[in-house]
Amino acid sequence: MRRIVGIVLAVLLIGGVVAAVVAGREADDKGTATKTVQGVIGSEKAEFFADPDVVKALAAKGYTVKAETSGSWAMEGLDLKGYDFAFPSSQAPATELAAKYRVRGTLPRPFYSPLVVVAHKSAAGVLASNGLATLDAEHRGTLRMAAFLDAAHDDRTWQQLKGADKYGELTGTLYLSSTDPETSNSGALYLADASYVANGGKVVASDADVRRTTPLLHKLVSVQGAQQSSTDAAFRDFVSGAGNPLVLVYESQVASLLADGQHPDDLVVLYPDTTVNSDHTVVPLTDDGRALAELLSSDPRLRKLEVRHGFRPQGEATEFASATTYLKQELTGVRQAPVPTSAVLHELARRARG
Repeated sequence: MRRIVGIVLAVLLIGGVVAAVVAGREADDKGTATKTVQGVIGSEKAEFFADPDVVKALAAKGYTVKAETSGSWAMEGLDLKGYDFAFPSSQAPATELAAKYRVRGTLPRPFYSPLVVVAHKSAAGVLASNGLATLDAEHRGTLRMAAFLDAAHDDRTWQQLKGADKYGELTGTLYLSSTDPETSNSGALYLADASYVANGGKVVASDADVRRTTPLLHKLVSVQGAQQSSTDAAFRDFVSGAGNPLVLVYESQVASLLADGQHPDDLVVLYPDTTVNSDHTVVPLTDDGRALAELLSSDPRLRKLEVRHGFRPQGEATEFASATTYLKQELTGVRQAPVPTSAVLHELARRARG
């Protein structure tokens, strides 16, 4: 009888343990369950959303993000039905998307990144020797936009700059490589910046302004030939040693490279003395999309991860790039050019592509 009771108790005990394990698993599953949010993003944010630490931080808040990449201006031509959010690289294409999908309210802008020019040391040194740039550290300096645009207007070549003859790679017309302004945000913002400087420090707003500035913009674009559709590809090419010695990219891309432990000795970051900030702006298409945007703006853990990937969070002065000679910790001495309306910027891009 005792043996039978012992067997029964053992069976009940094992059953209780199994039930506890199952219940624990169910509780764990409920605790880690996430809601999938689908969106389309600019390619420069792909590494951020793919970062395992970002994935964990979002999961801790109950979200899994599935993101597809697109040129920011190209998003307007996509069918975003079924998506929760769009996340272009600046406010202008976001405003267009908000109007198209009737999104009301203020569009969240969790973080931003200024445009910079990455240059090989040889190119940066020659620009500085000819008054087109100044260098304040081994890997950092300032591009004098007005002087550079004057040189572009006059079709100056590297061979016409003193000191360039020492470097065989510095040949041909002097220009910045940029992305396609009709599909890519950084390319469009380059035109916004250049047109502002060429228009005497005034934003291009009228037909007369457009006519006055587009001949120069056409030169800036046509000299490049075929253009990349994303800054991600252009930056990878530069780092690998391919292409033009001067390439327009986002500061965040350089910061992300440095955070990965790469410190190319041949890299110099030039901040245009007049530049444009790329305000990464979320277009919430659903309530889940808006909740995600709010998390990106306010969650302390996510904000720290944004800084790790080189983005500057909105809303407070965040310590940035304090341990590097490549980047400016604060954007002092850098003038921010206002961006034309979307309609004007589209027209500038169309005429520049000619």
